[in-house]
Amino acid sequence: MCVGSTASYLTCRSASTSSSASSLKGRKPHFDKILIANRGEIACRVIRTAKKLGIRTVAVYSEADADALHVRMADEAYCIGPAPSAQSYLRIDKIIDVCKRSGAQAVHPGYGFISENAGFARALVDAGIVFIGPPESAIVSMGSKSESKTIMANAGVPVVPGYHGSNQDPDFLAEQAEQIGFPVLIKATHGGGGKGMRVVHTRAGFLPALESARREAEKSFGNGAVLVERFVERPRHVEVQVFAAADGGCVSLWERDCSVQRRNQKIIEEAPAPGLSPEIRAELSEKAVAAARAVGYLGAGTVEFIFDKDTEKFYFMEMNTRLQVEHPVTEMITGLDLVEWQLEVAAGNPLPLNQEEIPLVGHAFEARIYAENPRNQFLPDSGKLAYLSTPTPTHAFAPAVPITARSASEAMTVAPVVGAMTAPSVRVEQGFEAGAQIGVFYDSMIAKLVVHGRDRTEALRALRGALEEYRVVGVSTNVEFLRTLSGHEAFVAGDVETGFIPKHEASLFPAVGEPDAEVLAQAALYVVLRERPQLTASLWSSLAARRFGGDVYERLITLQTDDASEPIAVHVSPRAQHQFDVTVRAGDSERVFCNISAHLVDSTTLSVTIDGARRSTTVVAHAPSASASERLHVFHGSRKTTLHLPAPSWLLALGGDAHTAARGALRAPMPSVVVDVRVNVGDRVQAGDPVVVLESMKTETVLRALVAGVVRAVGCKKGEMVEEGRELVDVEPEEVSS
Repeated sequence: MCVGSTASYLTCRSASTSSSASSLKGRKPHFDKILIANRGEIACRVIRTAKKLGIRTVAVYSEADADALHVRMADEAYCIGPAPSAQSYLRIDKIIDVCKRSGAQAVHPGYGFISENAGFARALVDAGIVFIGPPESAIVSMGSKSESKTIMANAGVPVVPGYHGSNQDPDFLAEQAEQIGFPVLIKATHGGGGKGMRVVHTRAGFLPALESARREAEKSFGNGAVLVERFVERPRHVEVQVFAAADGGCVSLWERDCSVQRRNQKIIEEAPAPGLSPEIRAELSEKAVAAARAVGYLGAGTVEFIFDKDTEKFYFMEMNTRLQVEHPVTEMITGLDLVEWQLEVAAGNPLPLNQEEIPLVGHAFEARIYAENPRNQFLPDSGKLAYLSTPTPTHAFAPAVPITARSASEAMTVAPVVGAMTAPSVRVEQGFEAGAQIGVFYDSMIAKLVVHGRDRTEALRALRGALEEYRVVGVSTNVEFLRTLSGHEAFVAGDVETGFIPKHEASLFPAVGEPDAEVLAQAALYVVLRERPQLTASLWSSLAARRFGGDVYERLITLQTDDASEPIAVHVSPRAQHQFDVTVRAGDSERVFCNISAHLVDSTTLSVTIDGARRSTTVVAHAPSASASERLHVFHGSRKTTLHLPAPSWLLALGGDAHTAARGALRAPMPSVVVDVRVNVGDRVQAGDPVVVLESMKTETVLRALVAGVVRAVGCKKGEMVEEGRELVDVEPEEVSS
């Protein structure tokens, strides 16, 4: 078995190649100290590998990240500016200054921020610091989606038909779109992550979409240039992990499928891609390696392809000149540590393995845990992680995989799982702990959940089980959505495409029903036991659950959900030690539970026995602010139910009219920066007209008028930070104004 370090890779290699002696003889040592120019889970990920190898680490952080996990994990940490990334994580001069002050010999950029900034790579070289990434020339060539497509076409890599030139005149681009044929895809020529990308179906919608894409690209990457290309109607997103070394060695570490996306960003990835034949895998790998060689690549990179489901043809989309967010799934099927490979190559060493030695074993999934609200168009959320409980990891890195040379044809097929890998593996790539603040300045990803199994079916089962163990309170998350997605019939069958979520929207977002009576009963029991722990003491057993006056003790709990217009009454009556009768009344329905056994295991764990079935339920009490009513978050199986305790009297008095009192009012759906205000008081608008543009976590959101009418009030201005729920624009409906 091969485990852990590069030395063990080379030892394993010696068993199958005669060149291992020379590989070991000329090997250069690792760096003594590196700086990680990033934050969150990727900074923590790099630090873990560095610690494994005995390399000291330097963290940089903004004022908003002073207490962040990556700051505490690193050996040294330096503040480089205020929260906005333009004043901190994007400041090349400050990062180089910290390198000099700390003595860091090399910089790992992670992903995002300046990881694909050619100027940063050049500045490091000029300062005598090693950039743990590709050369500046490769970043420049691949950083421009237009230039990269020309290079790829010349290298024999298929590209999507479109306009990739330098003419950025809006009318000219609109003409090119017509020649290509709608629908077309507008895409920023620099950067990634779905920013600056718009699908346009008509000529009339082209110019507004172009303006929006350019503005978003300019803010995200400092470059608003775009390309226009044919939009493939039923595409899959398939990408190939490549690695290249200074001695000319270049390999493919197989492909990943990243098709299921929202807001043009990935949320779940898997390796290998489902349903691909060995022949297609071989061709993808061959073209990806050709792409890397065409630009003199060095280090870790990802060549992304659009795979047309209808024709089974693939086209080069772009090359990401960095380590990808989803690299752990590749690690899980190969047993390799790709961050270690990056450090090895950056130190000047050859690739640890040849192409025929790279394993392809089992199946892996990665689910990205985001602070966002899937039922509100996946808009980002922010706030404090009041409570966080994750599945128990089985591995910090990929499980060990045997390294044996295989023939070219064997290498394209998935090898059987053996030995210690027979049990599913779970990794949690985490950048935040309970108590951390998820702000509006950066990406809203909290963590990545990674699983590996003997085959896709087992890996999916492990993923669903691990998602059921996730517990997050304080911000909305996509955990429950991911659980639904991973169990969806089409996803289980591997029938994936980039339009998967809108295609299956109805089944992915079933109507939210009334909370289960059993959940309500458990919530009430939690409140009673938390407030009156003596109810389970022996005194109650001796008194047969009666007061000294002879009347039966009864506690009324009032609960309310976000969607319910009427409160729910729950009556709890103790019978004997740990025994209760509970009656739940919601509207006209009533459910009675007799002789429930219940006790608190700890402050968040309720143990109950109902109808002979014993279960453990997590209940977390949380008040978002000092003035807010307390919320109870009940985690029951794969579902999280949020209840209010109690609802404020003024809200109860408003009743159902509260939802219709201001139906022309537009409120901020999340904490945001106001990018643009399109209306003034007195303007007349039509339903659907854009009135305010917001930005949160590098994503633009356009708020549109809900009704036709006259703008009665504008409660925000350009450049202002607004909190969630703040009224931004109020439109007086036409029928009222007339």
